[in-house]
Amino acid sequence: MAVRIKSQWHDEDAERSLEEVAGAIAFNGWRIAMDRAINLHGQQFIYDTDQQRLAVIAEYLIFQVQIVDRITHDRLDSEGRQTLITSLALRLAEHMQENSSELLGPGDHATAFIERLNRRSAEYAELGFTDEGPSYPFMRHLGFEIQQIMGASQENRWVIDQVMDKDGPEVYKQLKRILRNLFM
Repeated sequence: MAVRIKSQWHDEDAERSLEEVAGAIAFNGWRIAMDRAINLHGQQFIYDTDQQRLAVIAEYLIFQVQIVDRITHDRLDSEGRQTLITSLALRLAEHMQENSSELLGPGDHATAFIERLNRRSAEYAELGFTDEGPSYPFMRHLGFEIQQIMGASQENRWVIDQVMDKDGPEVYKQLKRILRNLFM
């Protein structure tokens, strides 16, 4: 299933703040992460719980934050990039809070997401990213984290390959297009 991405502004001539751009990226990023989680299920990988499914979505969101940070590195100054990434992280945390509360019940799901994002950001910082996109270790890290969440059951043992070879590159491609359209 192809996810419908909204990456064009209605009034293209209007100035947009980095917070507004972050909001648009977060809206699309959530849709992409949901689509990839649904795709895994469609590829016969098994989720045992809603918590597991939300954790996979969180990993896809974190992966996207890393991509946005890397792509915007040369487009924005340090302060602008920090504003964009912080706003993006906070908006994604709001999405996680809202959806996790619906499925799992009350709790501080946003803080748990931000803590995971901070841990993963340190891990991804060590991995390469070029003009062609994420390096093999960068993609492998995403696949590894999702495999850890889903477990190594017979049904899920090849999830790392699906994520590295198909889903990760698709997320990168969609996000790159979104960023190109929003920053034009």
